[in-house]
Amino acid sequence: MKAAVFHAPGKITCDTVEDPIIENQNDIILKVTSTAICGSDLHMYSGGMPQARPMVMGHEFMGIIEEVGKGITHLKVGDRVVVPFPIACGGCYFCEHGLPTACENSNPDHYGPEGGILTEKGAGMFGYTDLYGGYSGGQAQYVRVPYANFGPRKVSENLTDEQVLFLTDIFPTGYVGVMWGDLKGGETVAIFGAGPVGSMSAKSAILHNAKKVIVIDTLQYRLDQIKKLTGCETILWESAEQTVEEIRNMTDGRGADLCIDAVGFEPERDFLDKAKAVLNFEKGSIKVLEACMSGVKRGGIVSVLGVYPVNYDNFRVGQLFDKGITIKGGQCPVHTIIDKLLNYVETGQVKLDDIITHKLSLNDVAKGYEIFHKKEDGCVKVVLDPWI
Repeated sequence: MKAAVFHAPGKITCDTVEDPIIENQNDIILKVTSTAICGSDLHMYSGGMPQARPMVMGHEFMGIIEEVGKGITHLKVGDRVVVPFPIACGGCYFCEHGLPTACENSNPDHYGPEGGILTEKGAGMFGYTDLYGGYSGGQAQYVRVPYANFGPRKVSENLTDEQVLFLTDIFPTGYVGVMWGDLKGGETVAIFGAGPVGSMSAKSAILHNAKKVIVIDTLQYRLDQIKKLTGCETILWESAEQTVEEIRNMTDGRGADLCIDAVGFEPERDFLDKAKAVLNFEKGSIKVLEACMSGVKRGGIVSVLGVYPVNYDNFRVGQLFDKGITIKGGQCPVHTIIDKLLNYVETGQVKLDDIITHKLSLNDVAKGYEIFHKKEDGCVKVVLDPWI
């Protein structure tokens, strides 16, 4: 079969690899009909997330079931399903307590309570380094889906792939960032990052009846698109100080009720930012998280959706304490909210496919990664077809 294979930072190519097979009675083999490149994939592409051996990429995918293991109870060959990006067993302590991203069984070689940098990680994920289970991903013609009695959700034939594909990751991730903000209606939400997750956060804030939604980004074209799609207010980031001042000016000097970091550890950085990271033995920067902590009101909430894989010096614990900020972050527990979000799509309360800017063949995956990484050609979201 054809698959997008990671070889080294900056090198992901469409290769011919062996078809997946059933390895466990609770597996299914899925014929992938649509898949997408995620911002998290770029962390591997850039070298920010370490991976030594070749790996089939991708954790945003859906398709038609081609084969089922003997233990599968509610799915059958021919069913059309969308698959959450975390891999979770459904029966361990954390799965039973609503934390599938902490599944105790899906990442046996690297799982643990510590949450370290290179050891003791959380649940497995599709196509996202050996640290998260080493599972082949879904940027391919076929993929093995383990624990399939718990993860995949059937979708109606009345909906197109593009309407539901983003239930795999970016819509639930954007939604949970707002959900963590405990909105009652009428609040101000400031979202740092106008990429796919930031866009979904803006849509989710509207679903939660936020009074004002502010989206911040360094690129005007991304701000223009999200403003067109949602009617939100926008701020073009020139500096952290300027951005925070504008947020306060728009909120009577107090700051936003909820700030969402939809960027993570690889924001745009100048030479001094990069030099500081080298001196502190850090990867990337926490400049966006720091801006969130300054831009949020006293007693406000910061949701961290962007990836931070290492520890950072000079974290502003004094500011967190003085302002009484609540911070919540982590991988999205997709399994716990996907059914609710599917209903939003089915009833037309939210539209997801309007953020797609590029539709490419899987054969062109190298181009897709390049333009997404470099933010060229107005790129916001790339969807790949494995069969053209």
